Amino acid sequence: MAGQPTYALGNRTNKARTRDAQSINILAGKAVAKAVRSTLGPKGMDKMLVDSLGDIVITNDGATILMEMDIEHPAAKMVVEVAKTQDDEVGDGTTTAAVLTGELLTKAEELIDKGVHPTIIATGYRHAAKKAVEMLKTIAIDVSRDDRETLSKIGKTALTGKAAGEYKDFLADIAIDSVLSVAEETDEGLKVDVNDITIEKREGGSILDTEVIKGLVIDKERVRSNMPRKVENAKILLASFGIEFQKIEKDAEIKITSPDQMQLFVEQEEKMVKQMVDKIVASGANVVFSQKAIDDLAQYYLEKAGIYACRRIKKSDLEKLSKATGATLFQDVTDIRSEDLGSAELVEERDLHGSKMTFLLGCREEKTASLMLHGGTAHIVDSLNRALHDALCVIGVALEDQNVVAGGGSPEIELALRLRDYSSSLKGREQLAVDKFAEALEIIPQTLAENAGLDPIDKLVDLRSQHEQGNMHMGLDVFTGKVVDMHKAGVIEPLRIKTQAINAATEATVMILRIDDVVAAGNKGGAMPPGMPNPDMDME
Repeated sequence: MAGQPTYALGNRTNKARTRDAQSINILAGKAVAKAVRSTLGPKGMDKMLVDSLGDIVITNDGATILMEMDIEHPAAKMVVEVAKTQDDEVGDGTTTAAVLTGELLTKAEELIDKGVHPTIIATGYRHAAKKAVEMLKTIAIDVSRDDRETLSKIGKTALTGKAAGEYKDFLADIAIDSVLSVAEETDEGLKVDVNDITIEKREGGSILDTEVIKGLVIDKERVRSNMPRKVENAKILLASFGIEFQKIEKDAEIKITSPDQMQLFVEQEEKMVKQMVDKIVASGANVVFSQKAIDDLAQYYLEKAGIYACRRIKKSDLEKLSKATGATLFQDVTDIRSEDLGSAELVEERDLHGSKMTFLLGCREEKTASLMLHGGTAHIVDSLNRALHDALCVIGVALEDQNVVAGGGSPEIELALRLRDYSSSLKGREQLAVDKFAEALEIIPQTLAENAGLDPIDKLVDLRSQHEQGNMHMGLDVFTGKVVDMHKAGVIEPLRIKTQAINAATEATVMILRIDDVVAAGNKGGAMPPGMPNPDMDME
């Protein structure tokens, strides 16, 4: 048996070697990118996503499409992660990141077919990405925090092409007001957390009925209609416990042998609930939000005391209430102290298109805002929500970084031009990878042209010609089909959209390229994981 190979793989183990594994993984990544490519840009098309229950989502938002799609291949999921990361970090540019990943894989495959080793391609791509980010900073445009006009242009750019794009002027102003309401000055600069903006969706009315509330809106009503509908100078108590008879957690048995004992037991229950409410009243609270239940007896006592109460508040809403009103979230009734109550100038129940909600205005901490979205149907409101989320995120990012770039594919063309010059200074095969990276960047303006029904080759030639003459902000106006100065045209995006897309796409591409083996241990049922090659393939 000397010289015979030893196998450490079981009979059910499936293994794809080197070129096969790379081809399969690259093909999977390209397929995902292709699925969303037609949605890129203002002229991008929408996708209708239908789940197993028949529910539909109509959108051209890359992150939504990829996360709703039923994707099983492991390499394809990496491209989805690129879009998810882009959405988490910036909130927009998800389709750009996915399409760029697919094109980087396509160009890498061309090099692999020519005999260039994946490790060399990976190194070249990393060099190119690092250089591209440095170059981007040199073409970025500074924006002032007080420059509302520029912030409006950023918001409109994000909204253009969305279902709610017709109302982009109106929605951009709303997005700016919301972001400025939650922006906080820190030692590291201005910080914007869009999660501080509460978004409530309501069917009915039109998109133009959408409004910003300088305060908090909680999708709950009073537990009793006889409680005060409006409370001024509110003292707010937040409870993570239920205002009800506290049941014994351990198993216990109570034996009642006479009606008198039953009456005593009921009276004791009532006494305990009354003591809880008395403790709340003694603290000076006149508004109560409970994460859990408020039983009927407690409701009665709270009503008699003139307290406004809401029950079953989501934990996330309680956290927002705590941050906005300065209230401590009490874990037990014994913890209640008057100095830990929150405050607001007004707490009021309002009726909006048949549904009652609680409004908190004039909160102690002013860094809070709520958006009330309106639309004719549920699909319109959902699409409005996605569009406004993008606008909120990009305006927030622009305020934090104070750097923007022109849109319309102009940064990608400029980077491609500069990277080709940079590659000539390199030695060895890495130069080829940098060249291919530059080619891959041009997929963005090329796709914008294709989706607008324009000739991509002609437009690429026009764009290259303008950038070679030093016009670095020239991009493609998909509405007129002309190459124009996108900065002057008001098409601008935060710098972070581009840097994040390039970095995330490069990292995912390198990770996929470095895989030369796909090995999956068979499960007990013998079925192979999704996306794996034929189980009858030859083993080494």
